[in-house]
Amino acid sequence: MLNRQETVLALKRQLALDLNCAISDFDSDANIITVPAIRHGRREYIRGAFFFSMATMGKNAVISADGALHSWLRDYAASKPGHYLFEHGSLMEIEGQLAPHGKRLSQSHHMFLPRPGFIEVRAGVKVKWYETDDIMGLYGGGFPNALCKEFDPKRPDMLAVAALDKGGDIMGLAGCSADCPDMWQIGIDVFPAFRGRGIATALVSLLRNEILKRGYIPFYGTSLSNLHSWNVALNSGFYPAWVEIVTVEED
Repeated sequence: MLNRQETVLALKRQLALDLNCAISDFDSDANIITVPAIRHGRREYIRGAFFFSMATMGKNAVISADGALHSWLRDYAASKPGHYLFEHGSLMEIEGQLAPHGKRLSQSHHMFLPRPGFIEVRAGVKVKWYETDDIMGLYGGGFPNALCKEFDPKRPDMLAVAALDKGGDIMGLAGCSADCPDMWQIGIDVFPAFRGRGIATALVSLLRNEILKRGYIPFYGTSLSNLHSWNVALNSGFYPAWVEIVTVEED
């Protein structure tokens, strides 16, 4: 199992592919601006490269942006701490520069890495595991966070674990997708009638441990205001590791 330093280095390698920068750029005191590029091994959430994307690991910010934005970004970001660029006022100013290009910002995603070591899990309910082939029968079953909408070969769902009620019906499901070669992203859905029982934390913890056993790095993401999801991450053995934001097409 990787220690914390090795896991952070693996994250830097992945973000360097995603943002077309050097691994060492995340250790810089200055904000870094690069041009978008499609690099082998990057996370593929859209076809092509993002017009604008930005990430911080808490020190500086690395910004991958179309060349049309570089002159403004160099002036705007030069004297600002990286984390300041993710504040509401800064994001509004950035969005103002994106609008003429038909783009707008998505929500910021707050991302988590696993704390070192396994954690003890007592689910308190019967659980069932699903490998990739088994997951095919779960699509369309009301798990928009745990699974992709359908099988996606660019980020395939690899593994899932469900909590079952006494009748064998699913109360909640945690799943993970291979978003990149070394890192699998976890998502969780618990049906409303079964929330508040610790099911989400138990399932995410079980899945986190299993991913580590298989030699991959689990990661978890949520929005700034989703406090329930934050608590699931923290209680399941994760810690906040980076923040990222990308563009989408204007409606």
